[in-house]
Amino acid sequence: MRDTKLRGTALVAILLMVAVACGDGASGDGGGDEGPWTIGVSNTLVGNGWREQMICAIKAEASASGVIDEVVVVNRNGGPTEQIADLESLISQGVDAIILNPTDREALNSVIEEAIDQGIVVVAVDQAVTAEGAYVVTNDQVAYGRLGAEWLFEQMGGTGNVAYMRGIDGVPADTDRDTGFQEALADFPDINVVSEVFTGWDPSTGASQALELITTQQIDGIWTSGIDYTVVDQFAAADVPYVPIVGADNNGFIAQLIELEGDGLVGAAVTNPPAIGGVGASVAISALQGENPDQEVILTPQVFDSSEQGDLEGLYDADQQVGWSTYVNIDPYTSYEAADVATCQGPGE
Repeated sequence: MRDTKLRGTALVAILLMVAVACGDGASGDGGGDEGPWTIGVSNTLVGNGWREQMICAIKAEASASGVIDEVVVVNRNGGPTEQIADLESLISQGVDAIILNPTDREALNSVIEEAIDQGIVVVAVDQAVTAEGAYVVTNDQVAYGRLGAEWLFEQMGGTGNVAYMRGIDGVPADTDRDTGFQEALADFPDINVVSEVFTGWDPSTGASQALELITTQQIDGIWTSGIDYTVVDQFAAADVPYVPIVGADNNGFIAQLIELEGDGLVGAAVTNPPAIGGVGASVAISALQGENPDQEVILTPQVFDSSEQGDLEGLYDADQQVGWSTYVNIDPYTSYEAADVATCQGPGE
């Protein structure tokens, strides 16, 4: 994997990192010793490239730190019930820290607080929880929804029919993105949402839904949540003209915005780096070392549209998977090399 211009300190110019509520060591006692420690990871969405890269970033940061001896990943599809069971399993295995991408903002609080009471550092990444003492490291999902929607509605001239393709019903990121989407929608009264579907953040599901939408309804714009590149593919399959599409900074979507501009594709990529997993690992390690990291870290997204070909070319990596992002480093948190994320090996693997 080649380095891109957005790696390292250059990324800071694009993603405003806001750290608030400075930590006081509430999440686990850390102990301030030298380790080595074991990190547990709870993920409940399998087969999603973004989540895979998030886990790889956690492993890469754990390896780069030199103080983690093992990363235990519990990885399956499920909701709060399954994730509670997975968190209980990690607690019983005696991990020193847990990094989770939560399925619910509040339903996991009891088991999270149980872990914290036992001295385990807990970090929620990508999506927030409200558990007392948990660290929260997220992309600003409200801004993600709002910024992409504003771009789309403006691109449509403030009028027309929109297909609204969401993620997983009820999970914090989708709820927050919907908040942002609705904020933007309130400012554009002539925009009509003619279809609202949940893709489950599954590329094949989103592709099937998109194909039906563009062949059965008048659609003037599409807002997608992480399944953008498969949606774009359906226009060629259906042999219909492109409409403006909002997606994420997935490598496959970035490639389409570059390669299909001459064919009429107009779109915008809203940054949402899976390297947030590496930031979460960094925060967990800092807490284990007794350094009292910030209790909350928020990354603010930026929008890149198809008119900005130079910037898009900087985002694209021909050697990277279609569902991955080239945002692999977030300064000052991550300390791994880009290749470490690509190899996806934790300590001892």
